[in-house]
Amino acid sequence: MRRRTFLGSLAGLGTAAMAGCLSGDSEGDDGNGNGTTTGTGTTANPLSGTLTVATYQPFIDAPSTSPGDWVKSEFESEYPDATLEWFTPESELNYFIQRRDQKVTIDTDVYVGLNVDDLVRIDRKLGDTSLLRPLDRSALSNVQYVREDLEFDPQDRAIPFDTGYISLVYDENEVENPGTFDALTRPEYEDTLLAQNAQTSDPGQAFMLWTIAAMGEDGYLDYWRALKDNGVRIFGSWNDAYGAYSEGERPIVVSYSTDQVFANRYDQDMSRHRVGFLNDQGYANPEGMAVFESTDKPELASAFVDWMLSQKVQSRIPVLNVQFPATTTAELDEEFDQYAHEPPEPVTHTYDELAGNLGDWTEQWAREIAGN
Repeated sequence: MRRRTFLGSLAGLGTAAMAGCLSGDSEGDDGNGNGTTTGTGTTANPLSGTLTVATYQPFIDAPSTSPGDWVKSEFESEYPDATLEWFTPESELNYFIQRRDQKVTIDTDVYVGLNVDDLVRIDRKLGDTSLLRPLDRSALSNVQYVREDLEFDPQDRAIPFDTGYISLVYDENEVENPGTFDALTRPEYEDTLLAQNAQTSDPGQAFMLWTIAAMGEDGYLDYWRALKDNGVRIFGSWNDAYGAYSEGERPIVVSYSTDQVFANRYDQDMSRHRVGFLNDQGYANPEGMAVFESTDKPELASAFVDWMLSQKVQSRIPVLNVQFPATTTAELDEEFDQYAHEPPEPVTHTYDELAGNLGDWTEQWAREIAGN
């Protein structure tokens, strides 16, 4: 799960643990003996060589579970002339935005784990300067199975590979499921809620956006003022907020609707891991894959993107990344079917809705709520 990694002792679970198109030829030998001799010279196998894939750190080395090793092993098994090399810059996608803005060479081929807000940030900071290339969907045999409701890029640069839903997680020994946004502002829920900063946390930003979807852009700050008056406590990260929840500081935390999957794996008390959807909704936060404009391996990058959408991968990544698949063909195991909960009504904001608003909404929220 993006920026959701279980830290510390797993026995406690809580201090812890989520312009151009893709086509073209590459000529010449790659230096690894992968060239094919023809009558007119030597042409390299386009599905060979090293594919450098950037992602966020927990995707490859979360202490509890992560898909990185499995993805590398399986991809290299299916493409024996290729090597997958992970790259995890500390500032994640911002690393590439800064390099492109400074006109520094980008040697990475694919990015795994960007959201719609990342695309908005790219376009706001770089304008017409291209960082990611549009994908040629006609070259992707599995893209037809991607759920339409998860698509988030009108320019076809990013394709979803999984999604999470933001929800509440609560301790039913201490409180009942609030059930609605309004309930969280009532006296019976005073000093019960732990949330995250919308400027520094993905689930924090998603929860803010969820309140905008529910209250409107003219009403969301009033709602947050009511939450503050009722004692909401805001942390800088999901890890910190969930750690406080796990230590019993408060009985409700903004988290993910797959929380019970972790709880079941580590024999936690399920009564402390109840999933609550407000207004019968959950905020969908799909993650996508994109190919860098500067890649010199467009066909191998395209093959990787398509492979990530295959039934085999889509059936395995949700188990390892504890997210929901992006396609309709995935086959999930019994544990996931039982303990991963989808909201009755998923809600989200489109790229067009966020493009002219996200920065202002977040800055207003930070000034009015986090800054006071």
